[in-house]
Amino acid sequence: MLYQTDWLLFRSTPSFNLSCFVFFSTVCSYNFHWYLTPYSVKFSQRIHWAQQHKGLHLILYFLGLAGSIVFFFTIKEHWLALSFAAFVTFLYSAPKLPQHFFRELKKIAVGKTIFLAFVWMYVTAVLPVLVANKPWTTAYTLFAISRFTLIYAICILFDYRDREDDKQEGIRSMITYLNERGINTLFAISLILFGLSTFALAAYNYDVYLIIILLIPGIITALLRGYSKKNFSDYFYYFILDGLMMLSALLMLFFEI
Repeated sequence: MLYQTDWLLFRSTPSFNLSCFVFFSTVCSYNFHWYLTPYSVKFSQRIHWAQQHKGLHLILYFLGLAGSIVFFFTIKEHWLALSFAAFVTFLYSAPKLPQHFFRELKKIAVGKTIFLAFVWMYVTAVLPVLVANKPWTTAYTLFAISRFTLIYAICILFDYRDREDDKQEGIRSMITYLNERGINTLFAISLILFGLSTFALAAYNYDVYLIIILLIPGIITALLRGYSKKNFSDYFYYFILDGLMMLSALLMLFFEI
């Protein structure tokens, strides 16, 4: 996804140091989150595995943390942008911590989904622009909106699956707050905004085939909406739906090769 942003916006490859920072930070935050995830109302092979391998999650968390710190200092001139990314990432998992202050974050109505979608968009679509010291343009804004709304639509499907777990833990989100019709409306609005912002990139001299490639994951996400309500398989969610976030990047890489 970092490659996609740099190639699409600058026709260049991403910064090695930024790529390493993002890699280790992802390992760190991912294992931190799953280490703190204790159970699921529905049986989940993923959570069952996590409960049996907490030690491994802890080791990977510290390895990711160490790598993040090392590569943070290689691009430390962007410390504010990097720290903001780390802070928003932490907010997603913070309600799982046992301290009362952090558990109060569960009451933030839109927190869970917004934080996750925003941090994915920020790290992969905004941070590369900031680290490259490029002047911000309208085209960059449209691309960021396109990425956010696609990721948010995918997160809605995840939250729909996890809504019983969230209710059990007292975590409030738009998906636990809205009824079925409201969730469908929110999902549709997100994909409509995704389509509009992606189409709008055509006004900034982006080739038609690139616009089509960017649209493909959104089309697939819309088509999988009904299926995702019935199939809660970890493989479907963590390989297919998660994979949709980077599908357009893989397609771009394939066609450019």
